[in-house]
Amino acid sequence: MELELGKYALISESPTLLALLPLGAYLIMVFRNKSNLAGLIVGIIVGALLTGQGLKGLSSIFAEALGSFLGIIGIIIMFGSGLGYLMNRTKVSQTLVYWIVKGIGVDSERKAMAAVLISSIVICGLLGTLAGGNAIIAPVIIPLVTAVGLTPSAVTSLLRVGGEVGLMVGPLTGVTLATMGVTGLSYGRLMLWAVIPFSLVWIGATIFAVNRIQKKYKGIEVYELTDQMLNMDEIGVDREQKQTTFIFLLTFIVLVGFGVITGQGTNYAIIVMLVLSAVLIISSKMDIDSAIDTFVEGASRMVSMFFIFIFFEVMFTLISLGGGFEALGNLLTNFISGRGKALVLIIASIVGGFGIEAAAVAEITLIHEMFLDLVNSVGLPMEIWATALLAATRITGSVYPTANLAGQMGIARSTNMKVVLKACWIGAAALWVWVIVWSFIGPILAG
Repeated sequence: MELELGKYALISESPTLLALLPLGAYLIMVFRNKSNLAGLIVGIIVGALLTGQGLKGLSSIFAEALGSFLGIIGIIIMFGSGLGYLMNRTKVSQTLVYWIVKGIGVDSERKAMAAVLISSIVICGLLGTLAGGNAIIAPVIIPLVTAVGLTPSAVTSLLRVGGEVGLMVGPLTGVTLATMGVTGLSYGRLMLWAVIPFSLVWIGATIFAVNRIQKKYKGIEVYELTDQMLNMDEIGVDREQKQTTFIFLLTFIVLVGFGVITGQGTNYAIIVMLVLSAVLIISSKMDIDSAIDTFVEGASRMVSMFFIFIFFEVMFTLISLGGGFEALGNLLTNFISGRGKALVLIIASIVGGFGIEAAAVAEITLIHEMFLDLVNSVGLPMEIWATALLAATRITGSVYPTANLAGQMGIARSTNMKVVLKACWIGAAALWVWVIVWSFIGPILAG
């Protein structure tokens, strides 16, 4: 699609920093506690006026956005939510939690922490959603960890970080696919160079913070168990559920393994979601119409996210038309020129970690677009650049209270924001130290 500045454009040349005004309008709306979609609508209006795009031009941009990278990720996330609903309906998710908890044997604080973390990583990594995954885990696992004295603040901290790590390591999550897509890295290289080290630092710092919480608040903060909470005896995994779960896991491993070995692209995830859904329907002997209704119900929960991705793509296109990202790249290049790769990594992490709160996939694309020219100019390897993308999208929720954090507190039935936020700060501090250290040693190791 060939686009150019319109006859009545407010900017006369490209590239120009004025083309970033749509992004500024969006951020102002978001920081005024308006929704992402509301901010994007305002940003698009500003962008259309700046670049002189009429109704015909905008309609072409929207049509192109539907088949864009962000559009495809949006569809994948919708399909993933539909698959998640099928996993809940067939009790595959519940069976996985049961196996994990039974395998660990929760009879101490350490084992309880491990059970919470591992369950959250696995379920959120499979479902591709933080809130949805932990909402499944909490009613099952809270009664168990209550018996060994884990506090609500501790459980909140563990669930949140476990879920965040799950979103980074899950091979079919939006976060993983988006990071692989913009960097061009394979799943294995992304895990080895960025995700695994980042995750280990985060988990280690969180366990340290949780141990501090336990020493101070054990016996003071306690759970009041409700009738909605389950325990292991009530779950009762039957033979059919075990069989369905085993077939699902086997199929998942085979499909992901094939994708990794053959170097399948982002689009492959769509087929994987559909095949896994079909496997669940057939192995559990679900009625086809009921199964489709369940899948559609789950997918519909992510329609707003799909719209956000499409609107982000439209805004990015308008900014690129005015050369906003190019102008910003030139400015940053002049500012950082000669100061090395480390500074690029640190500044990009700070901009995302402190300055931007958006849908993670869109934020990954935004940070990448903002700094791509600079990354290329200093020769920063994509294996190392991936760490900046992780920091930019994951640290934000650890710096100040966000909707995600509030949601995790609700799921874990915690009310002590002050304590939970302190635990978040410990994790964030450790990650910042890691980013700084890695910014110097990473490029050397990557060559």
